Amino acid sequence: MKNPWKKVIDIEEVEDNVDGKSERVIHAKQKTLERNIKEGAVASFSNGISATYITPFALALKANAFHIGVLSSVAGLASPLSEIFGSRMMLKKSRKKIVLTFVLLQAFMLIPVALLGVLYWKGILENYLLYALIFLYTLVVIFGGILAPSWFSWMGDIIPEKYRGRYTSMRNRATEITAIIAILIGAFILDFFKTKGLAIIAFSILFTFAFFGRIVSYNLLKKEYSPEFKVKKSSYFSFFAFLRRFDNYGKFSVYLAIFNFALMIASPFFSVYMLEELRFSYTTFTLATISSSIFYLAFSPAIGKISDKYGSMKALYISNFLFAVNPLLWMFFRDTWFLIIVPGFIVGVANAALITAHTKFTYDSVKPEKRGICLAYTSLLIGIGTFVGSLLGGFLIKYVHFVSYNQFFFAFILSAVLRFAVGLFFLPHVKDEEKVKKLPHMHLSIRHPIRSIHTEFTWFKTIFK
Repeated sequence: MKNPWKKVIDIEEVEDNVDGKSERVIHAKQKTLERNIKEGAVASFSNGISATYITPFALALKANAFHIGVLSSVAGLASPLSEIFGSRMMLKKSRKKIVLTFVLLQAFMLIPVALLGVLYWKGILENYLLYALIFLYTLVVIFGGILAPSWFSWMGDIIPEKYRGRYTSMRNRATEITAIIAILIGAFILDFFKTKGLAIIAFSILFTFAFFGRIVSYNLLKKEYSPEFKVKKSSYFSFFAFLRRFDNYGKFSVYLAIFNFALMIASPFFSVYMLEELRFSYTTFTLATISSSIFYLAFSPAIGKISDKYGSMKALYISNFLFAVNPLLWMFFRDTWFLIIVPGFIVGVANAALITAHTKFTYDSVKPEKRGICLAYTSLLIGIGTFVGSLLGGFLIKYVHFVSYNQFFFAFILSAVLRFAVGLFFLPHVKDEEKVKKLPHMHLSIRHPIRSIHTEFTWFKTIFK
């Protein structure tokens, strides 16, 4: 029987380039590369449920747009602050032990989240459950933040340098497949229970599934090989020293912070917009949500190849432009199928480009012993941008209505304009650290359109090889 993962995780070429002190170490790294994709897929099942249905769950507990802004902003700032704590833990504890400990804590924190639905159903402490959800979900995010630097540093010592973009895109592809499965299961369960007047119980079931997904992830991580690694105190420096240096990676980090500020003025509220303004059913909401994941799957391998061949910055330009266009589509189009397909395509490609570029640029730009702390400081900057952007977006949607079109209009338009502006101002100042090929020139000709089409078809084939 053929391995169903073969096409998704065809990593033989990556495995062939693994190095190590002995055949045993090389084999251990190769097995870890395979197992880590499977672990990511299982973890994504859990995260897919949590990330997709936390906002609908909050809305079911009577949250408004400002509450959603608080949920996104507090979680967005708590994660990077905890990453700094997590990066410092590597001075005293092994990366694998840190990851295992906090994956387990993260899993068990999902149990009380699931219980909130039961309490609401029973009418127990109804007025406090929304705030309990914000608090508990923030803890889930904090535990994830603590383990992130150790996991990122650990994987940096496993993945061959030459294939970081390609491997990242393969792993992300596997995680998106299971995230889509999780989201579809969630939609089916929610709509089934909603017809019986028990939608709130469906959320409890979903977060119970998320708990079991994280437990399986923990058991897979236990079997992964972790090379010896020791962080020296000399590798650490303060956050303000990081800002003062403002080197190429520092400019990249500041760009991500301000870009995420622009993103989060609108991004946390697309779910609210779909469910409350457009009155999407949970099934339609799910189709709109997974649409971007499907396009992500389709384009992630190509983006990985482009990133490895032509550099991370090309991918960042693609990502920035597409993310800037997205809020405009939601404001000026209301056809359901259009909103399911076109914004999904744009966000799917944009996410593939951003995630691949972010990961690869960090591995290429930062020395192994400093990756943990640099990732933590970058995440803190992103978290500050997320915190301020989410609060501002929630405030604008709740209290500032300059036009009668709908309450989301001003926030979404402002977000789009700022996304364009941030890219135009910051991206020209950030450069690829590695030597990369230049993109071949396109040769468009109005006089010879047929010849141009053939030439540009060859151009696309060349860059995606």
